[in-house]
Amino acid sequence: MNAPADRRTVDLGAYPDLVVIVLGMRVHALAGLKTLLGFGPRIARSVAGQPDGLLLHESFVFSLVPPHVGMRQYWRDFAALEAWARSDPHRIWWRQFLRDSGGTGFWHESYLMRGGMEAVYVDMRENVGFLRFAPQRPARGAMFSARGRAGQPGGGAAPAAVSEQELYPRCGSSA
Repeated sequence: MNAPADRRTVDLGAYPDLVVIVLGMRVHALAGLKTLLGFGPRIARSVAGQPDGLLLHESFVFSLVPPHVGMRQYWRDFAALEAWARSDPHRIWWRQFLRDSGGTGFWHESYLMRGGMEAVYVDMRENVGFLRFAPQRPARGAMFSARGRAGQPGGGAAPAAVSEQELYPRCGSSA
């Protein structure tokens, strides 16, 4: 006789401000393989450094052809995730990537326990995640930062890795 399925769940009561972020990088040009493979060791070193507030980091593969890899991270709260994203080494990576995506597309989607979700997609040639069903908007003005997209109050403890004016010098913001 077969035993019933072993169903389990978790008590997230100790994590009222939990944030889950799923990130992906998809290769769309041969040069993108070098970009993708270059990020792996850097991310591994960064995670090994146990950034404050990072509870868990998992890596996975969405597809082999075209290469599309991902990560899922669990953060104590939005402030910890944002502080890490606005500090080195992430700040440096993000600035470099926004100048030249190196034959890849990148995206992330964040889900906040206290409510709110946000996402950004950079040089993605095929829609993924929210892009496949939700209305698309330029990531400008109030939608430029993760904080703004997620509806989080305040401006963050550190300046953004790249300001909107720096990224789009001739366009200004379109709030």
